[in-house]
Amino acid sequence: MATTKRHDVKDLALASEGVRRIEWADRQMPVLAAIRERFESEQPLAGYRISACLHVTTETANLARTLKVGGADVVLCASNPLSTQDDVAAALVDEYDIAVFAIKGEDNDTYYAHIEAAVDHKPQLTMDDGADVIGVLHSARREQLGDIIAGTEETTTGVIRLKALERDGALGFPVIAVNDAQTKHLFDNRYGTGQSTIDGIIRATNVLLAGKRFVVAGYGWVGRGVASRARGMGSHVIITEVDPMRALEANMDGYEVMSMEKAAPIGDIFCTATGDKSVIRKEHIQQMKDGAILANTGHFNVEIDIPGLRSLATETREARAFVEEFTMDGGQRIYLIADGRLVNLSAAEGHPALVMDMSFANQALSAEYAIQNAAELERKVYPVPVEIDKEIARLKLETMGVEIDKLTEEQEKYLASWDEGT
Repeated sequence: MATTKRHDVKDLALASEGVRRIEWADRQMPVLAAIRERFESEQPLAGYRISACLHVTTETANLARTLKVGGADVVLCASNPLSTQDDVAAALVDEYDIAVFAIKGEDNDTYYAHIEAAVDHKPQLTMDDGADVIGVLHSARREQLGDIIAGTEETTTGVIRLKALERDGALGFPVIAVNDAQTKHLFDNRYGTGQSTIDGIIRATNVLLAGKRFVVAGYGWVGRGVASRARGMGSHVIITEVDPMRALEANMDGYEVMSMEKAAPIGDIFCTATGDKSVIRKEHIQQMKDGAILANTGHFNVEIDIPGLRSLATETREARAFVEEFTMDGGQRIYLIADGRLVNLSAAEGHPALVMDMSFANQALSAEYAIQNAAELERKVYPVPVEIDKEIARLKLETMGVEIDKLTEEQEKYLASWDEGT
């Protein structure tokens, strides 16, 4: 189908391959497919402009299709310069007539020009994965804030930024923290990122994980997932943390816990998963052994001190696709995957569709909820309503053929009473 939309993608000739891959992912996203079917008949998003800044993957494509058939006018841009799947971007434009501004490997100027293009759409709803669209709206485009009824946020890093805006009284419109839904972070962050991060590291390096000392920085849901999968591949997993409760949990889960200062000289593979900056610093890199591999699975490429790494190197070269080799003054070589950007999306394909089914079901239903409740929502960061969370879990179980028990009347009465004891 010839497009009528503006776009900036690598090559529309890639569209046919993108369509095949989008359809493959769709078969593993039955909850979102059910929502799309309802949206098509009910048109809950009719007349609304949505600007989405998300990773342009096959799973995101099915979310964009769902929003469009629900009546929305959608513009999509990338939320990371390396996460775009170019064939998917082409297919969205050419086959599904959705405006897309995203090219894998785009430079920073192009990346932000694409975000500006999404903001030029004059959205009434925003969808972010890292709060970049919201960031532009709150800095350079404040005159548009009054036109926006709500936004949604997909990832931990973005929610942190938005809650900071709310604390400062500077948040311009209500935002639903999709990341904090249980059907998102308990599954997407842990199982999706856990598997796809290991996939990205292996695809980029082809190293054997068995027997390696694998250092995971951060033991949130993402760190838990990465640690679990690395251990499953035979690695000796070390956790670094700043939170005593999470460090204690990691220790009780059977991992070795230590500071990054102590882990640096003994680690073989390092993966940051904190959402903070300079987690692996220059002084840590100086202590690392020859062949150490650095990767990041947090949203932004600030968790590893890349300028510090470059300042220590006497020579750099591309060792493999997405792997840069840094030769240190002492002769040891350090390897950085995908310029410290999200390794699962930069060097692999991101989360499996089966888990993104729940995350993007949350996005679609949160957009519908925001429209229905716009008059009551204040300029705050809201959780996904618990009824949406539970309905997505119910639908997911149903599509998996899993049956669960229901409370009897006697059980419901017992749980609601205070006067029946032992």
